Amino acid sequence: MTERLITAEQTEQTAQPDTALRPLSLAEFVGQGQGRRNLETFIHAARVREDAMDHTLLHGPPGLGKTTMAQIIASELGVGFRATSGPVIARAGDLAALLTNLAPRDVLFIDEIHRLNPAVEEVLYPAMEDGQLDLIIGEGPSARSVRIDLPRFTLVGATTRAGLLTTPLRDRFGIQMRMQFYSAEELVAILTRQAEKLSLPLSADGAAEIAKRSRGTPRVAGRLLRRVRDIALVDGVDTVTATFADGALGRLDVDKKGLDGMDRRYLTSLVEYYGGGPVGVDTLAAVLSEQRDMLEDVIEPYLMQTGLLMRTPRGRCLSQTGWAYLGLTPPKDAAYQLDLLGNNASANGDENA
Repeated sequence: MTERLITAEQTEQTAQPDTALRPLSLAEFVGQGQGRRNLETFIHAARVREDAMDHTLLHGPPGLGKTTMAQIIASELGVGFRATSGPVIARAGDLAALLTNLAPRDVLFIDEIHRLNPAVEEVLYPAMEDGQLDLIIGEGPSARSVRIDLPRFTLVGATTRAGLLTTPLRDRFGIQMRMQFYSAEELVAILTRQAEKLSLPLSADGAAEIAKRSRGTPRVAGRLLRRVRDIALVDGVDTVTATFADGALGRLDVDKKGLDGMDRRYLTSLVEYYGGGPVGVDTLAAVLSEQRDMLEDVIEPYLMQTGLLMRTPRGRCLSQTGWAYLGLTPPKDAAYQLDLLGNNASANGDENA
């Protein structure tokens, strides 16, 4: 599958531009409301105590600023920042190398922390709780246990799948913050700041047009802004207005709801082959020639967030809003109405059919 312009996942191609546009302080960081204000308090308290801040877990959908927030925490604390990811730490020795090289009060950031090796996770527990590293040196009869004292540090973990964290690991994070989707107004503020960094003249209505198609996600907003900038440069346009942004995003196959061709293909397949549902996700994956995980983790969340799709115990169903989006009238048969009305309260349920 080719890379989707509106995906919130980070890619090697987009990592460098994203990094250049990131805010560098809490004062620059837009959004996250009370969660951001609470973090500001915890950071200030840690600085007054001259101690490491409590271990922090940032969780939520991709593209909402978890990595950026971790970097800002280290910057605001005035300490060093080390970053890695769960899959990279394959052995306890890899974790030991990271922890023993930390200075007092440093921030260690582990992205995708839910993917830590269980053996590594066991070693991490005493490091987080007691500031000690327990390692087994050698094998067989000559093996011995070594305990290493660690400086006080702050572990910042990030995950898009908080439900996959083990309870012992989750409970060791004294601060837990869920990253929320951004409002259109917040995205306008983010886009305006990014346009200034890109030296791109962007009108207020142009920023609003891009924001409403950005799926509530700053990473998507930044990616769309850069592509609109490219089109404006080639077309010789001085200022990106709402009219120009609308035409440019149309050329990029991103409609007014922020849906792209893959999203629309999913919805139309649901109607053309299954009368709007219900249908099992494995069946849909086969029809669309995609992996089930890709549908569940990449395509369906935004369709459900916008009310276009319902996930019921009997399968996926197109909602009334979804039928209206496609410009179609839903069928009147009783079976469909039963699913639409009777299972609406179970819209977050799942099925294996």
